[in-house]
Amino acid sequence: MPAQDKTRRLPSQLISQDINSLHGLQTISTYNTSRTDASVEKLQQTYQTMLAQQQSETEKLTLYRSAADAARLAEWEFHNAVLAMKEVIRGQYGSDSDQAQAVGLKKKSERKRPNRKKLVAIPS
Repeated sequence: MPAQDKTRRLPSQLISQDINSLHGLQTISTYNTSRTDASVEKLQQTYQTMLAQQQSETEKLTLYRSAADAARLAEWEFHNAVLAMKEVIRGQYGSDSDQAQAVGLKKKSERKRPNRKKLVAIPS
């Protein structure tokens, strides 16, 4: 048997098949094995552990998504506050002021004027 790659998740279909196999095993009253990793008790224990870990993962994913949403909204609020501050700087000091340049705006006098494109006549 090839080495198992435990860094990837198992497909949900495979997990469902395993759960169905466990439920099917519970109908067999004569099942007995000397392998401890295949005993009914071990299977029940690992199944309960899997369910608890999946529940924990779901709860943490919910918390993560909530924290990510809060951070995203805070970023937008900060961005909008900075835009408002830049508008105030432009209104208070003017578009060509050193204060406008200090907050990251380009001075109006330093903007490059657009050049007209010369039309090239196409010879016919």
